Amino acid sequence: MGLDDKIRNSAQDVKGTAKENIGRATDDEELEAKGVADQTKAKFKKAGENVKDAVDDLADKVRGRT
Repeated sequence: MGLDDKIRNSAQDVKGTAKENIGRATDDEELEAKGVADQTKAKFKKAGENVKDAVDDLADKVRGRT
């Protein structure tokens, strides 16, 4: 995973956490739900990037480039 992807995913997660907390504090269920959705998207993106990295690492090992 590239550093820029990590930063973007972390920023989306932090933004989602902030939305969720603000929504909860102001009883804004829609904002709270959007925050949870942002966090979920960030986690799925991170998981996808981790799978991609694992496949790349495995391919390198198969090619003998450890």
